[in-house]
Formats: sequence, structure tokens, C-alpha cells
Amino acid sequence: MDCVAGRGQSADLSLAEAARAGGAEAAAVRAIAIGTLRWYLRLSPALRGLLTRPSDVPGPIRALLTVAAHQVEYSRNVAEATVHAAVDAARLLEASRLTGLVNAVLRRFVAERTSLLAPIDATVAGRTAHPAWLVERIRAAWPVEWLQVLEANNVHSPMTLRVDLTRVTAADYIMQLAAASIDAYEIRWIQSAVNLTHPRDVAKLPGFAEGTVSVQDAGAQLAARLLDVRRGMRVLDACAAPGGKTGHLLELLDGTGEVTAIDVSADRLKRVAENLKRLGRAARLCVGDARDARTFWDGRPYERILVDAPCSSTGVIRRHPDIKLLRRAADLRGFRDTQLAVLRAAVPLLAPGGRLLYSTCSILPEENEAVVTELLAEEPGLTVHALATEVAPGARARAVGVQLLPGAEAGADGFYYACLEKTTTGA
Repeated sequence: MDCVAGRGQSADLSLAEAARAGGAEAAAVRAIAIGTLRWYLRLSPALRGLLTRPSDVPGPIRALLTVAAHQVEYSRNVAEATVHAAVDAARLLEASRLTGLVNAVLRRFVAERTSLLAPIDATVAGRTAHPAWLVERIRAAWPVEWLQVLEANNVHSPMTLRVDLTRVTAADYIMQLAAASIDAYEIRWIQSAVNLTHPRDVAKLPGFAEGTVSVQDAGAQLAARLLDVRRGMRVLDACAAPGGKTGHLLELLDGTGEVTAIDVSADRLKRVAENLKRLGRAARLCVGDARDARTFWDGRPYERILVDAPCSSTGVIRRHPDIKLLRRAADLRGFRDTQLAVLRAAVPLLAPGGRLLYSTCSILPEENEAVVTELLAEEPGLTVHALATEVAPGARARAVGVQLLPGAEAGADGFYYACLEKTTTGA
């Protein structure tokens, strides 16, 4: 829980060590940590009121108190046992002198939590454990759906798989899962997607090691389909890591054509290489800056370009609740500038008649249709290829493109998509 303790890392990085340990214990650690992050902005203020000088309490102990409060409020564990476990944990953190404080604060929280949480729950931001700035942005963007979005952000997301349809159908793969005593069901609106009834260790999934399936949200699986990749095409994945969409593009090409996958980070590109190796697929991998084509382009145009741009990730909070703690309102300007820079650099690489798909996992219009609208004003040689809202249940038409909201009718994460075509005489 480094972001709670003040180091500012993502939860995935902070939990990597526990994940490497493997086993049921690692899964439990992750579940508790993610749950605590999900409700941190509701629990932490209540605990702060029980501390005489909160700033004098070390970050790890404040984090421990919040973890314990989460277990008291949201788990079926006996509250008394949770308090005892937290006191023992303080000793493991070499904070024996603070065991009395931990015991006293948590006993008060157990006894008084209804009254402690009442004033916090009086506000939507407090009740849903979101920063106030984000609540206001979501309400402004989605005046009808904003409360449902906030609630969806606090719901556990399903474990969704993408089936390689060149190897097996979703229905046949579900039969393989059933043979392994794993319950699953098809997602009817997208052929490649399967939801597990209960999350499983990927190593125990039939065919995972062989590349038959990958873990990927159903909304993310739309990207390669919407780009309309066809056999033999030359394709650019401009922001490729960790490689899920790269693998899907290669599946659609099925051994024909060529995919160039770039990322600014060599370490992140290694993850792409690892994923492609498991899938048994090959792409041209380049460490490069998508904002500067000189760092990766060989001069030959692409018929299809996917720009899955860096963004606020406000559409995937249910999977990554630490976003609520790590993001700031001021970050949006930087994301918007990067998104526009990547798009501007991609346009000259697109062949006449080619298509560019712009994608984010944001639900905020300043990162989505506003960015595309600005690009269109600069590039008269680009036209909009309209995407039907039928791409997914409940997809919302925007001024440009379509938006999936988290949860909602599709049951997917929040994604934005806009498809642009380059005319033969324009940009």
C-alpha cells in the first residue's frame, strides 16, 4: 500500500513482490490491499478524527489502521480478531511502541464507526470514496449516469478472457474450462470474450501457457475489431505495452501482414515481447517515442494505426482503485497534450485511405472527443468513420466517437473509441 504510505507507486507495482510469492496468501494480500484502496477516501477521514496528531503517526501505521478498518467494515472477519491481527502487524513493522495506539484507535472505530462515517457519507464524494474533483468532472460529463458510474467504480470487476478465435471458439473454450471445473460464460456481444464466474490463477487456465487465451476486458477487445484490420495489412500499434491489443491485432492478421509495436519504455516493451512469445506471435518491436516518428518509423506508411493513448484511466477505476488516490485534476492537461502530440505524429504515417483508431480508458471528454475534435480542425485530410453504438450494449454516441461507461449495460470497463480515415488528397 505504498501510495497510502506516501511513495506514490501504483498498486500493481507495490504488490508485485506478493504476487511473485504466489499461492493463496498472495491472492489474499492483493484482495485486502485493493479493497482498502477502493474505500480509502471513506475510511481514512474517519480514522484521522481518532488521532490526536495524525502527522506524527508513521505512514505504514496509518496504512495499517486503514487496512484494519477496511476489514472491520467490509469483511466478514470478527472485528476483535482484526484488531488483534493489526496489533501483531504493528510489531512486525517494528513499531511496538505504537501497539497501544493501534489497539485504542481500532477499538474506538469498531465501537463508533456508524457515527464516525455518518458525516463522511453525507457527501457523494465521501460515500463513494472518490476525490471531490473527480466527482465533479464525472457529473459534468455524464449528468444522467454520474451516480451509476461512481457506484460501478466500487464494484469488483470480472475476470475476462480473450479467446484466440483462430484456435478455438468461445463456446468450445468454455467446455474446456468446465472440464477443469471452472465456471464461465460467453459475452454475447463480442465473439472473443469469456467471463469467469470466479477469478482464477492464469497459470491454471487451460491453454493459457500455450497462448489460446489472454486476460483482457471485453471493452478493450473492441479495439482491434473496430480498427478493421484485414489480412496482409501493415499495422502500427503506437502505444503497445503491455501488448494485449498487439496480440489481438496479430491474431486478426493470422500470420499475414506486419505489426510494428512501439513503446517509449524498454522495460515495458519486454512485457510485450513476453506476451507475444506466449501467444506464438511475432511483431516488429521498437523502443520509440510515439510523439516523434523519427525514433521508430522506417518511412513506409501504415494502412492501420492504433493509438491507445496514455490517459487518466478513469474508466478502469474498478480494476485499479489506486487511480482515485494517484490522479490529480492538474494531470488531465498533461494527458491531453500527450494524446494530441501522439495523434499529430501518427497522421503523416497513415497511408491514403487508411484508418486510425484513437482509444483511451478514460470517461472524461477533455481526453476523448475534445482531443479528436481539435485534431480534425488541424487536419483537413482526415474524416470521421462513424462507429455505431451497437458495438456494445449501452455504448454512448459522442460528438465524435463512442463511449463505454464502466459496468453499465455492457458490463465492461470504460473505453472511448474514435475512428478516423485519411483521404487520398488530404493530410
